[in-house]
Amino acid sequence: MSPISIRPAAIEDAPLVLTFVRELAEYEKAPHEVTATVQSYETTLFDKNSFVHGLIIEHQNLPIGFAVYFFNYSTWQGKPGLYLEDLYISPDYRNLGAGKLMLRHLANIALEKDCGRFEWAVLDWNTPAIQFYESIGAKVHEEWVKYRLDGTALKNFAQADH
Repeated sequence: MSPISIRPAAIEDAPLVLTFVRELAEYEKAPHEVTATVQSYETTLFDKNSFVHGLIIEHQNLPIGFAVYFFNYSTWQGKPGLYLEDLYISPDYRNLGAGKLMLRHLANIALEKDCGRFEWAVLDWNTPAIQFYESIGAKVHEEWVKYRLDGTALKNFAQADH
């Protein structure tokens, strides 16, 4: 058996997922943006009706990272897609092939679900990640610009009466 394994995340993993999310946010220079709690994960990520899925990657039975993904839909392809929301491997375990194994695992899930694509986003300054993604054949979609409504802007827009 390989010393690296992947398993579905379970509700008992909610504190672990939060720890990994906080580590990821620290790495991405945005720890102040994490508002999630163990309880919010228990009621969203692990709810029986959740549309979000979590995976834990382990090295010799020690959790070293996680991934969270969900399915979206392409009207152009008429097929679902798999969107990787987060992938994080603890720094001490980054050269073991765990990230590549997780991406391959997710690619296989995408194929099993007949997805037309597998997508994710990366910060433009994260050169090691960008180089890694390009090394496995992923392509940047420079013609698409990502937009987001959140917080007060989301609330104001949703509640606007004109």
